[in-house]
Amino acid sequence: MNRLTCGMACGALVAAAALAPAGSALATGHEGAAAPGAVQGDSHRAIQAEQARADTMAKRLSLGARERLEVKAVTKDPDGTTHVRYDRTFAGLPVVGGDLVVHRGAGGAIEGVNDNASGKVSVASTTPTVAAAVARHTSLQQAHLAGERSSDTLVVFAGQGAPRLAYDVVVKGFRPDQTPSRLHTIVDARNGKTLATWDDIQNGTGHGIFVGTVTIGSGPVSGGYQLKDGHGNYTTDLRGATSGTGTTFTDADDVWGNGSVSDRASAAVDAQYGAEKTFDFYQNVMGRDGIWDDGRGARSRVHYGNNYVNAFWDGTQMTYGDGSGNTRPLVELDVAAHEMSHGVTENTAGLNYYGDAGGLNEATSDIFGTAVEFYADNPNDVGDYLIGEEIDINGNGTPLRYQDKPSRDGSSPNCWSSSVSGLDPHYSSGPLNHWFYLASEGSGAKTINGVSYDSPTCDGQSMSGIGRAKVEKVWYRALSTYLTSGSTYKDARNAAIRSAKDLYGDGTECTGIQNAFDAIAVPAGAQSCSGATDPGDPPSGDNLLQNPGFESGATVWTGTSGPITTNTGRPAHSGSWKMWLGGNGTSATESESQQVTIPSASSAALSFWLRTDTSESTSSSAYDRMQVQVTSGGTTRALRTWSNLDATGDYRKQTLDLSAYTGRTVTLRFVMQEDSMLQTSFVVDDTSLTTG
Repeated sequence: MNRLTCGMACGALVAAAALAPAGSALATGHEGAAAPGAVQGDSHRAIQAEQARADTMAKRLSLGARERLEVKAVTKDPDGTTHVRYDRTFAGLPVVGGDLVVHRGAGGAIEGVNDNASGKVSVASTTPTVAAAVARHTSLQQAHLAGERSSDTLVVFAGQGAPRLAYDVVVKGFRPDQTPSRLHTIVDARNGKTLATWDDIQNGTGHGIFVGTVTIGSGPVSGGYQLKDGHGNYTTDLRGATSGTGTTFTDADDVWGNGSVSDRASAAVDAQYGAEKTFDFYQNVMGRDGIWDDGRGARSRVHYGNNYVNAFWDGTQMTYGDGSGNTRPLVELDVAAHEMSHGVTENTAGLNYYGDAGGLNEATSDIFGTAVEFYADNPNDVGDYLIGEEIDINGNGTPLRYQDKPSRDGSSPNCWSSSVSGLDPHYSSGPLNHWFYLASEGSGAKTINGVSYDSPTCDGQSMSGIGRAKVEKVWYRALSTYLTSGSTYKDARNAAIRSAKDLYGDGTECTGIQNAFDAIAVPAGAQSCSGATDPGDPPSGDNLLQNPGFESGATVWTGTSGPITTNTGRPAHSGSWKMWLGGNGTSATESESQQVTIPSASSAALSFWLRTDTSESTSSSAYDRMQVQVTSGGTTRALRTWSNLDATGDYRKQTLDLSAYTGRTVTLRFVMQEDSMLQTSFVVDDTSLTTG
């Protein structure tokens, strides 16, 4: 292999082939050193060995007699923990959304399972009542593609709600700008309704970069050299075609391109450079041996014609093209890495391209696109937290997306909410992109590599970052080890916190990861960091409350009999005990209070975790209410009121300012009033009163 130099390369679009899952998903820990998940082995042999045990595993998981597990990937940690990723079938039919990851300890005991479905996946009958032709017609009506071809597969769809017999209809064709499409439509095989739709080919706009004089890989062939490096990353020229494999770029003197858009080899340089830097990043930083984790390089196919450039990613076919007739360069390093990272996602978690998972999918590619840009350290495209900033596709010098404040693009939310799942994945990616920036750099105004940022948090509180390199590794482990195809933002929070503890322990890094999820408003879940502080926590001081987590039972706190309980009808935020106010469905008043002396200080704050669920309306009137009150000197003041309108069904951190009461002895009271109709439950846990 020769290493060579070329002039400033220009427009092309790069993507990498991702044909089939193979190999274990690996991660690295402390910079430059292997960490959990970083043991490389014979992945094919490991998959075969686990497949031989798949039926036994299905029985251990109490799956139904008609369910079968198909091993997709195997990862083994240095301590002997094994993570096996499975796809699933039912009565021989593929189960869309049936994937799961089983985590086994060194002794073989099952330590946990991550999946999308609850319990068994089954349908009453595998005989459709809607003809396949009807399902194909439904899909073709939605596609409107040139050169359409369709195929259908009978599946069990477990992607959302109860499993249903369905057709997965795939329509292949070309959009008006000649970029290909492979549109999936899930059609209920019992009633013909469309259940879900997504395109394997994520179609963008245009992507460009001037990479300058760079070193790329080539190899000798008869009569000259070919654009192919030692890993097998290579670039082919489709010469205006929209399909096929293309012809590998060759050159007589091993000097490629002239920096002009008129030279096809200049476009190939950008494509090859992007592929190589992405491969090197995953291999050297993450311990992953390419997209498939088996050492194979990727093929970039360049379509260069009629004033636009497209590239096609085989298999999952992530495709970006312009087609607008403009002549500016159309490749940028972070976008090239973004596209190839879709291949890594496909061969690990396999995140869906709709719902919350669609946003996680897109944000993952943005995260690793940014990571590769920093890794490459190219002076012509320095590392930043802007996506596609050199494309100027908007014509005003602005990037495609902003990770420090996603809402700057006019469409992406900064904060998670239940409405995020209904957005296009390029916009629902906003909260996770924001999390990545906050976890890496923290909030507030700062300048990095000459770029100014000013990142907010969703509650207006400040936080510090733990460093981009650590966050990259945490997210890669979450992707490769814990997430599944239908994972949500809440799953992402649990997976990232667990990954941080795997890699760095239950300390500063874990706290930073958790704080960043708090800062984008993703509610707390099963995973947490001990001793972690949240953006809303007061700055310092010991907890002045006694029995703050209620784990000593109904002591210290005084009030109505019953609210402090271990009743499992509602979960505790931590431990077993909590304060459960309401939930009666009858007219009632309940309260718990505690007297506390707040010393003289510059500030004081009360914080606690609150979970509210209701059978009442969440959009009309406040029928049931809970207040936090402070009584001082005979005067009672309500600090804040919650009602059935605030129900979220999950724990959320609440922080109230008590600075006006420093130097006083006060009584804190949680009081609830419920009407005679439907129930509302206000569950309080892990209270804290501190001064600063």
